[in-house]
Amino acid sequence: MNAPDAAVVELLGPDGRVALMQRVTGWPVRIGRSPACDIVLDDPHLAAEHAELQFTPEGRVQLKLLDSRNGGSVAGKRLASGAAAVLPASGAFQLAGCPLRLRTSADVLPPEQALIVHPTRHWALLPLLLLSMLFFQWVDHWSQSDPDTRWISYAAPLLGPLAFVLGWAGLWSLASKLFQHRFPFATHLRRALVVLVVLQVLDWLLPAVAYALSWPRLMALDGLTLPLASAALVAWHARLVWPGAQRTLNIGIAAMLLLGLGLQVAGRQEQQHVFGPSYLAALPPPALRMARAHPPEDLIESLKPLKAELARQARKDNDGFDPDDAGGE
Repeated sequence: MNAPDAAVVELLGPDGRVALMQRVTGWPVRIGRSPACDIVLDDPHLAAEHAELQFTPEGRVQLKLLDSRNGGSVAGKRLASGAAAVLPASGAFQLAGCPLRLRTSADVLPPEQALIVHPTRHWALLPLLLLSMLFFQWVDHWSQSDPDTRWISYAAPLLGPLAFVLGWAGLWSLASKLFQHRFPFATHLRRALVVLVVLQVLDWLLPAVAYALSWPRLMALDGLTLPLASAALVAWHARLVWPGAQRTLNIGIAAMLLLGLGLQVAGRQEQQHVFGPSYLAALPPPALRMARAHPPEDLIESLKPLKAELARQARKDNDGFDPDDAGGE
């Protein structure tokens, strides 16, 4: 069988993408670091003439290792100097630490993939999200500060979260650069800001709705919003960085979320509210109140079941109490 009309040897990167491609001009194909080789690779772990690809009479391509220290492998089988093996149908082989692949004109190419062009986001969305985040941070600090607070005291509450979210987006962009060979900083920043602004809105909205409708149990969501939003944000970022491992990543993120929620529940077993605050530290304006008002007697009646619980807690706190020690003080 004659040799194929055309062939290339590809050097694969850590992500499986082609990092270098060299055309085969004739058979046999010698591979190494020497300029005299047909395929020249700049790797100090390769010999000057490390290996040779030979086209056998049966129409198969065979890898033969030449005089080298680090050898190679085919289909997971280690080959020492002087050994030979037929390449698999994929054409994959390895020389020292270099993963390589032979492709010929006789190989069937996969179908052409459709080019996915992501729609251009509105130019004002990112600045709007940044301003929204800074506005919420400013209002939170303003509501907790004295009226005569100097403007310089707002620098840390505003610039701290801004620096954090910019650094967060930058780290995810570097991960995208490593695995996808692009730096989508604006996309990662937009996703982080969307989740952050939603958290800030919920931080205002949940207490207001719970107070207005007299739904105290609604505040149970307060302790769930941050872990759920964090898990969703990490999964959203990871989908952009490692789209091929989306299912595995989602399973890992969900497992970490369940573990974190389980630890949170275990740490708050003796509290009335496993998630969320036990009470509202600040009440919204009375004008927001929509629920029907209850007389004071209803409150007194609702507190009666707490008497036994408070007595039990008092006995527990007084375990080991010695009256003689108290009298001697």
